[in-house]
Amino acid sequence: MHEARQYAKKENNIVQCSLCSHRCTIAHGKHGICGVRKNEGGVLYATTYGLVSAEAVDPIEKKPLFHYLPGTLSYSLGGVGCNFRCEHCQNWHISQADRDTTRLIGISPGEGVTRALGSGSASISWTYNEPTIWHEYTLDMGTLARARGLGTIYVTNGYITEEALTELAPMLAAFRVDLKAFTDDFYKKICGGHLQPVLNATVRARELGMHIETVTLVIPGLNDSMEEQESLIRWVIEHLGPQTPMHFSAFHPDYHMTNREATPVALLEKICSRAKELGLRYPYLGNVPHSKYENTYCPACGAMLIERRGFSSRITGLDDRQCTSCGETIEIVRHAS
Repeated sequence: MHEARQYAKKENNIVQCSLCSHRCTIAHGKHGICGVRKNEGGVLYATTYGLVSAEAVDPIEKKPLFHYLPGTLSYSLGGVGCNFRCEHCQNWHISQADRDTTRLIGISPGEGVTRALGSGSASISWTYNEPTIWHEYTLDMGTLARARGLGTIYVTNGYITEEALTELAPMLAAFRVDLKAFTDDFYKKICGGHLQPVLNATVRARELGMHIETVTLVIPGLNDSMEEQESLIRWVIEHLGPQTPMHFSAFHPDYHMTNREATPVALLEKICSRAKELGLRYPYLGNVPHSKYENTYCPACGAMLIERRGFSSRITGLDDRQCTSCGETIEIVRHAS
């Protein structure tokens, strides 16, 4: 086991974790809510350091990231555990698992970087389960990755503290965050957390210079009202900027939420259209193939810049970061360093 960072020792062998916004107080022999950080004799350990449940080379569009290294591959790693308990989790078999009941392989930070470079990937993504709880491992691998010219990505629920995020900032380039809803009630009932810490962390990530893209899974009857979606869009425009790519994705029944219908495509298209009316430059639709809202268009002249089909993409109208039709500067990261 690897000693954790981001914690304080208290009396009677109690520790307080400061990694995520639960800020768990953990007695000797116990774990935090995430299930992977354990107090042994007043020392907090990261019990899954270097232990991987899933390894893949994905198109970066699968994250989804549309404005960070578009058209490239991302070496992707997942572990086990999560600091949320989302009832609709599509990766519940690892997010709600533990190290003792899941097949895990060991990949050191250096080996991860070597594998990423060998795969032809332009970046490393920590994804599939919540990367925040893998803090020490991602920090070590990411520091090595940046030195070798690789991009670095968190696919995250955003439930990370300011101090932990600040520690990651020198190595973390992209923060692809789920904004699961825009009510605290949803976060409490469906996820086991709170909304405001996610908003705070996302703003802080932006301040620290990370590339931000948001994803909202639109679930019928829970977070699909136009009033809520408009409030979320306005918040993003005001606090993150109108250039922030927002992905509105279709829900499909899974895990403990199999009694709801899939999201109507017409509703998602309505949300994307309204987002443009409100001033968002880059709204996207997710989990629905062959939609015009998969593509990137110039917000000034409307020319197609990147054409997408599923997870494949083709750059059609960009000269580095300029629209080839009108010269508009497009908020997009084409190079990792």
